[in-house]
Amino acid sequence: MELYCGIDLHSTNNVVAILNRDLECVGCRRLRNDLKAVLAYLEPYREDIVTIAVESTYNWYWLVDGLKEAGYDVRLVNTTKASNYNEMKYTDDNHDARWIARLQALKILPEGYITPPEDRGIRDLLRRRSFLVEKRTAHLLSLRALFERSTGKRVDSDLFEGWSVETVRELIQDPWAAECVTVMLPVVRVLTRQICTIEKSVLAVAKLRPEFELLKTVPGIGDVLALTIMCETVDISRFAKVGNYVSYCRAAKSEHTSNQKKKGVGNRKNGNKYLSWAYSEVAQHTMRYEPLAARYYARKRSRSSHPMVAKRALAAKMARACYYVLRDQTPFDADRVFHR
Repeated sequence: MELYCGIDLHSTNNVVAILNRDLECVGCRRLRNDLKAVLAYLEPYREDIVTIAVESTYNWYWLVDGLKEAGYDVRLVNTTKASNYNEMKYTDDNHDARWIARLQALKILPEGYITPPEDRGIRDLLRRRSFLVEKRTAHLLSLRALFERSTGKRVDSDLFEGWSVETVRELIQDPWAAECVTVMLPVVRVLTRQICTIEKSVLAVAKLRPEFELLKTVPGIGDVLALTIMCETVDISRFAKVGNYVSYCRAAKSEHTSNQKKKGVGNRKNGNKYLSWAYSEVAQHTMRYEPLAARYYARKRSRSSHPMVAKRALAAKMARACYYVLRDQTPFDADRVFHR
């Protein structure tokens, strides 16, 4: 007898539902988030379970890896596409688990990609770096705004880290405004040190796979950006077309049309925000080192009312270029990219 299992996962517990091929519920129970408890509940059905689908929540690593080690065929559910809430008046956790199992039995389960465990550690560490960089930038911008508001002078954000308490008090006459700056300087310095520590750790351990070494032929892509793209992309072959990859990088156009009329936009943030950030950085740096990229940006800028629109257009262009670099295993060719 073929059985299909769906698991609705939460922070402290999960609901396991098992359906047969006729979509009849064989078992459904709420369990605590303990691998032994889940395996014990599944054990009587082991021989008949075809696949197990786990809801893609923030804490799925332990469950998916544990079930795989136990010998089960595990799938990760794309929760955005699997949702059935709009069609139901009432739902609960038991319904969600049975719905996941039902989609499996019908062979229409929308699946997410399970990143191999060996790639997750470096990826998550690089994500922490991105988080710290974001916080450091926010602090520096806040410091610059405080300084300009108090003195009327503009200063480069990178200079703040070298300032002492005495320097701040000399430059800012208002003691309370000076205090606002001095209390934030240690935080910025700590963030800078932690970012450097992460970069050293990653570069000392992580190595670019051969297919990703070619990314460094792109002007503006260094070790950190190449590693970020490698760890977030993982396997370029999982994207059937270049458009799928560009969309995953959040660089594709979002527009809803009907009868050749624009009806709105939506789902703009569907995709990988870290790749979106990475290609924005690539676009920024490529403009500095590749004249053809700078000219492409200038053309887009002349047609747009906002520089960010032009920058995102260049980011999309670079995402497309990197897709072909990875897929075809060929170095970056600026003439081919910008003269198409």
